[in-house]
Parts: sequence; C-alpha cells; structure tokens
Amino acid sequence: MIPRLAIIGLGLIGGSFARALRAAGEVGTISGYDHDAQQLDTALNLGVIDHAAASAAEAVADAAVVLIAVPVLHIAASLDECLGALRADAIITDVGSTKGSVLRDIAARCGEVPARFVAAHPIAGTEKSGVAHATVDLFRGKRLVITPHPGQDPKSVEVVAGLWRAVGARVVEMTAEGHDDIFAATSHLPHVLAYAFVDMLSRHPDAAEIFPNAGGGFRDFTRIASSKPELWHDIVQANAPAVLHLLREQITLLEHLHGLMAAGDWPQVLQHFERARAAREQHLSLIE
Repeated sequence: MIPRLAIIGLGLIGGSFARALRAAGEVGTISGYDHDAQQLDTALNLGVIDHAAASAAEAVADAAVVLIAVPVLHIAASLDECLGALRADAIITDVGSTKGSVLRDIAARCGEVPARFVAAHPIAGTEKSGVAHATVDLFRGKRLVITPHPGQDPKSVEVVAGLWRAVGARVVEMTAEGHDDIFAATSHLPHVLAYAFVDMLSRHPDAAEIFPNAGGGFRDFTRIASSKPELWHDIVQANAPAVLHLLREQITLLEHLHGLMAAGDWPQVLQHFERARAAREQHLSLIE
C-alpha cells in the first residue's frame, strides 16, 4: 500500500486509476491537480481525490507515487512542473498512448529521463472523457504496457507494475519503439480512419438522410469517432511516422480495391473480404 498518491490530470484514466486503487485498498490519501477547475472540483465532489491542489507542485508534495495522466504532448511539461517538489524517492509514471515521444520529450525538457520515471500505457478506455465517467473496473482484465528506458530503476518498475496488477491489469513489457509501431496499427490509425469516414459523410449532400438510416454496423465502425478530438490529435501527432507509414499502406490498398471494383473484378474483391474475415476470426480471441 502506498500512503499518498498524486494524480496530475483528472480525466477518465486518471480518475479510474484513483477509484480502482482505492477500492483495492492499495492507497491511503489521493491528491490531484488538473488545469481544468471543473474537472478538479468534480473529482473532489465525487470522492475520486481527497485533496484538490492549486498546482502540480502542491499535488505531488509528499506523494510516494505520481501518476501523470495528461495528453501525450504535455507529459514532459507536467513532469517538469513537478520535479522541484518531488520527494527524493518518489516514483513517477504516465499513461500516455505513445511512449517513444514521451521519453524523447522528457529527455529534451529535463536533460534526462529520471531513473524513477516508469513509462506505461493502459490498454483501456472508452469514447467518453472526463472524471465523471471514471469507473472502478476500467482496467480489470486489460493489458498494461511498460516500456523501460536505459536508465530505468528496476524497483520503480516493480512498484508501478504492482499497482496496476492491484487494479486488475495484466502487465507486459516491450520496447518503446515496438509499442508505438503496434499501437499505430491497432489504435492510432483506426481513429484516423473513423474520424475521416464520419467527416466525409457529414459533408455529403445527403448527410441529413444518411445518418438517420445508419444501422448497427455504422455505429460499431464509427464509435471511436466520438472520442475527444484534441486527445487523438496529440496522439497521432506524437506517433506520426508510424501512423503515416500505415496510412499510406491503407490508401494503397483502397486504391487497389477501387481499381478492382471499377474493372468489375468481383472475385478478387471477394478474396480481399474473405482474407480479412479469416484474419479477424483467427485472432478474435486475442482482441481485448
């Protein structure tokens, strides 16, 4: 059990971590800070945190563990705000959806990545945002990825991994580069495609007729287009090289399918559909 936890960024992920850790009996007091005063007040009123701090530095004072749960482009700045107020033995971790950019940004801003900083990413969430949507079971059965860096303190990794296991997550380790390549494919590119598809239809001359007649397939395919745009803008920007590579592959395949359809080569189109269905069915049990 940690006596005091500080959370910088009181959204869905930070709030759910606080709720889950408290429910597991693994934390004493929770302090929090968010630049959005409304989120801060909501977190306090809902009992997600015990103390609403006026600054990041105030929030982390005397905290044994600090969780930075802000958008990926702001993680390094948030850490920089905390450094002068941290206990000498404090452990800092994040929940950013990209890891290479976070480690590079911290090194550039702080001179080096602190040994007690543990880069982590919970593979959990919904299209909802804000601490009001935080739940105690968001991470239960979900994967938590840790990407150790060259100067990593192993004991800090053990502590962070233990906290995530306490809230029900399954902890795995991989390199930051490997992480970013994988999640460009499974998360970042799908969001780009969902946003682009809905944006295209919203500007269609018959949009007023299209959306009311959409069914379950449309809802399933476009669900993630309801995610917070600012959050995903930052994620895609932070992992742009990997996303761009896959986006080019996707565009090439779509152009190929367009050519097959225009030529009336429907057997080849069917082969593409069958190959995709078989791949999804083969791996479906592994999809969380």
